[in-house]
Amino acid sequence: MPRIRTIDDLAPGGKRAVVRVDLNVPVENGEVRDTTRIDRIVPGLRELLKAGAALILLAHFERPGGKVVPGMSLRVVVPALAKALGLDVGFIATDWRDGAAPRAAAAAQPGHVLLMENTRFHPGEEANDKEFAKLLASLGEIYINDAFSAAHRAHASTEGIAHFLPSAAGRSMQAELGALERALEKPVRPLTAIVGGAKVSSKLDLLANLIAKVDTLIIGGAMANTFLASEGANVGKSLYEPDLLATARRIMNDAKAGNCTLLLPADASLASELKANVSSRLAILDDVRSDEMILDIGPDTIAAVNSVLDRSATLVWNGPFGAFEVKPFDRGTLAVARHAAELTRRGALVSIAGGGDTVAALNEAGVAQDLTYVSTAGGAFLEWLEGKTLPGVKVLQS
Repeated sequence: MPRIRTIDDLAPGGKRAVVRVDLNVPVENGEVRDTTRIDRIVPGLRELLKAGAALILLAHFERPGGKVVPGMSLRVVVPALAKALGLDVGFIATDWRDGAAPRAAAAAQPGHVLLMENTRFHPGEEANDKEFAKLLASLGEIYINDAFSAAHRAHASTEGIAHFLPSAAGRSMQAELGALERALEKPVRPLTAIVGGAKVSSKLDLLANLIAKVDTLIIGGAMANTFLASEGANVGKSLYEPDLLATARRIMNDAKAGNCTLLLPADASLASELKANVSSRLAILDDVRSDEMILDIGPDTIAAVNSVLDRSATLVWNGPFGAFEVKPFDRGTLAVARHAAELTRRGALVSIAGGGDTVAALNEAGVAQDLTYVSTAGGAFLEWLEGKTLPGVKVLQS
C-alpha cells in the first residue's frame, strides 16, 4: 500500500487544523447513547491540542439531503464530546451560506475546539462540490482526516478539501489502516476470514477478494444457506437466495482452485420461526425439516471453527454466524467470539473484526476490548476488505 501521510508530516503547532471526524453516533432522547466513535478520536485530538493547534471539527450527522434539518443538528453531540475531551467545545450553528463558519474559525485560538454544524446541511458536501470544498479549506491551514468510517465516500469534507490544504490522516485513521494492512496486506499466516450475514449478493466482491488472499474462509449466517443449497442440502424454509446457487458453486470452485479452504456449517440450531426463546433443536444439516429454519450454527460447527482458529495466526471477521440478536441463536457467534478473544489474549492470534452486527456481537460477548482491533467503520471497513480504493484514503497518499 502506498504511504499515507500522517500528523507527523505536518507541523500543527500554532495552526488552525481542520479535522474531519465521525460523530454520526446513536442518539436517544437528546443524548448520545454510545460514545465509541467519540472515544476513538479523543487521543488524536488531545495530541493536536497539546501541540498548540486550534481545532475546527467537521462531521456529518444522519442524512439531511443537503438541507438544514434542525432535528439532525450536531449540537446534540457537544456535551458528550466536551466530556470526553475534558474541555469546552464551541458549537458553530450555520447553514454554510451565512459566513458564520469562516468568521468563527478565523477567531479560533490555540487550544480551542470548535465543532461546525452538520456538513450535510449543504448540498455541496455529498456532491463533492469544489467551491464548498474550498470554503471548508478556508477554515484552517492544515487538514486532517480522522474519519476512516467516511473515507469510502468522495465528499467535500473527506476528499475535496484535501486538494486545497496540506493534508494527512489522523491517529484513529492511522490505527485503522495499520490494522487492516496487518490483516490483509502483510498478514502472519495462516490467515483465516469469517464472513457472515444474510445475503451472498451483498458480499460477492468481499468473497471474491478474500478467497484470493486467505488460507481458510469460514462462511456463516443466512448466506451460508445459499452455499449449502447449492450443494443440494435441504435448508427447509431458511432464508437463502435461489438465484445465486450457481454463483455460490463458482465461488467454491474458485476457492478450491486458489487453495483456499472453504468451511460451511455441518450442524445447526433449527426452529419453525424466529422469535425469542422459541422451541428449537440441534441437528446435522441432513436432518432439516421442510418447516424449519437454520438460525445458528451447532456445537460441531463451533468446534470446527474454533479448531481452525487454533491453527490460525491472523483472523479477519465480518458478520455473525446466526440470528444473534434473538436468543438462543446467539450461541454460535458468542462461543466463537470468546474463543477468538482467548487466543488473542494469549498472543496466539491477531484478530481484526468490523461491521455493525459483528461489533454488536462482540460487545454482547463482552470481548470487544480483547481483540487486536475492532473497527467501527462499517461500510468503509467492508469496502477495504473488498479490495476497493477508498477516495478519502487515496487523497492522503504520498
